This record gives sequence, structure tokens and C-alpha cells, in this order.
Amino acid sequence: MSVTANTSFPSSGASLSVGSTSTSTQPSAYAYDSESDIPIYTTVASYREWRRKAFVENRSVGFVPTMGALHEGHLDLVRKSLAENDLTVLSIFVNPAQFSPHEDLETYPRTLEHDLKLLSQQQHILLSNTPNTHSTSPITGGQPSHIRRPSAVFLPSVSEMYPHGISQDARQQRGTFVEVKGYADEQMEGKSRPGFFRGVATVVTKLFNVIQPTNAYFGQKDIQQALLLRRMVTDLLLSHPSAQNLHIVPTVRDPLDNLALSSRNAYLSPPARKVAPTLYNALKAAEHCWFLEKKSKKECVDAAREVILHRVRDTELGTLDGGGVDVEIKLDYIEMNDAEDFKVLEDEVTLQSRGEDASTVILSGAMWVNGTRLIDNLLLGDLGQGK
Repeated sequence: MSVTANTSFPSSGASLSVGSTSTSTQPSAYAYDSESDIPIYTTVASYREWRRKAFVENRSVGFVPTMGALHEGHLDLVRKSLAENDLTVLSIFVNPAQFSPHEDLETYPRTLEHDLKLLSQQQHILLSNTPNTHSTSPITGGQPSHIRRPSAVFLPSVSEMYPHGISQDARQQRGTFVEVKGYADEQMEGKSRPGFFRGVATVVTKLFNVIQPTNAYFGQKDIQQALLLRRMVTDLLLSHPSAQNLHIVPTVRDPLDNLALSSRNAYLSPPARKVAPTLYNALKAAEHCWFLEKKSKKECVDAAREVILHRVRDTELGTLDGGGVDVEIKLDYIEMNDAEDFKVLEDEVTLQSRGEDASTVILSGAMWVNGTRLIDNLLLGDLGQGK
């Protein structure tokens, strides 16, 4: 796939090769993918010029931040943005600051050519009676505005996002970083991955400053991340997006076994993929215990753990589906937390004791399958928009 610079927009004049894992030392600020015709912006300055035009035309901008390796879960967010906004921007940036030194930064899937192909296939057709449906605009590439397609991809380099450099080792990092104190590193994913949310909050703050989205879209699979970011935009008084316009979209799952879609699923061997839905099954057991059996939090968490331990025993004894498989399962955690403050529920708490007005409970878990860490969650109650 070839990419050529478009001289009608800001460009440094250097080339950007989508089919390669490397780029020239100074990639073009603006480029078109020859197959998808989606503008690709690689610098903050070039994107901001595009965004300025959107402001002038009073166009709403939806934003889907990603690390690439797109799957149906990402595309579901894109389609929601297309339905709700005049313009849709997707970013692709593998953020070093949210990977600890021992994590998979170097091996994280990078599939840019495939990502752009998937994006080019997404569209939303507006109803014919929508105002101004047949007008065109330079900012949409002249396409009829009754057909909405992804408007731009923001594809920055590490040096563009971290002008003074970035280390995976937080002890060596220098400069400005964003932390959501008291809610991130003590519970759930933050407890298992110290410093992870510092990296996420920092890069998303940068992206929000660059993209200036009217609406932003995040998947429920990363529920703690999404809720922390909603709190962050409230605390920092951000207007683009506001907390009310940071949308949390239900997790997209495999239609056959309900495995939550994730870029890291690509790491799973066929035998590992076969047991990967165990985490979801465990969470469903706890949900059944909570709502139907009306048992305590401890009993429900124990029920979930037993599902995973039973699967572990099957793999160790070679009795998994009638035969042995070379799969190692390791439970990280199963927990129930309050969605407002992420505090762990007391062991004796039940659905009835929390009362009808209590906040939503996050039932979440993580487990390792042959070295691949999988996460998932269920919401016990209606999350709403919140703050």
C-alpha cells in the first residue's frame, strides 16, 4: 500500500510508508492512504490546522483513541462516532508510558495497513430528511455529507507525543505527567499494573488537547480506565470532551463464546484461545450468584474463582474437553468494586444490603493464559453517564 503527500494541506514533504514498520526520520505531516483516502496526520501542527477548519465550520468531532491492531470492538466505537458526529477522528499510538519495562511494548501488535483498510470500510448513512444532508465541504474531502466516513487518522510518532523523550521506567521519566490520585493504583488494574494509569492519563490528556473532540468513545472492557478518564476531564475542567461527552460503550464479544475482543487475543494459540472465555464464564457465575442467588460478595467472588480453578484442574489433568492441551492458566484477580470510588466491597455485602440507590458495582477480573493477560468485566447495575 502506498501513501502520498497531498500538497493542499501542510506537509513536510517526506514520505510515509504504511506497508513498513519503519518511517523516514521526519514523516509527512499529511498523507493519503491510496486505498482508503483517509487523511493521515502525523504532526500536531498539521492536525490542528484541520481541526481549526472544523471549528470554523461548526462541525462536531468524535474521537476514538486506539493503539492500533483494530478489531470489531474498535470499529463499533467508530460506527457510534460516525452516527453521532459530523466528523470522526481515530488515533493510532502505542504509548510507551503505559508499558512497564517488563511488558510487551516491542511485541504489541502493529497492523497499520490492515487498520486503515478496516477504517475505509466504515460508513454511516444519514436519513434523507436530515438538514444539509447533500452539501459538501472541503474538510470531508468533498464527499456528500449524508454519507459519513472516518474523517482523519492521527498517527503521531513517539517524539511528537513526547518531545523530550520518554522512558518505560517511571523512575527515569522527566517532565509533566498526569495522575488521578486515590483512584488508580490501589485497586483493580492499577493494583496489578502500578503506574499504568499514570501513562494512560498522561497520553489521553495530550490527545484530548490535540484532537479537541466534541465526543470521545471508550470501550467498557477497559472500564476502570474509562471511568478514571471521565473523572479526570471533570477535575481538569476540560471542555473537549466534557465528562458527559466521554461515552463508555458496551464490550464487543465473540458471538460464539463471548470472549471480549482485544488486540492481545492475537497472542493466543488455538489451545489457549479455546480456554480464554473461562474468565467471562467466571464473571457470569458471580453475576448469577449476586442477582439470582442473592448471596454475599465473598460467596459470589468465590463462585467465580471456582470456575477458573476448575478449568485449571482440567488442564493440569488433561481432561479438558476429552484431551490434554498445553495451556497454563493463572488467575490474577476477581473482585467487586464500587464504580464511584473503586473501593472493594466488603465481604458480607449483598445486593439487598446495598439498597436500590447504591452506585453500580464493577465485577472484574484478569487472568493469564500462556503468558497473555486477559481482562474482562460486567457491570452490576446501570452505569449512566456519571461524572
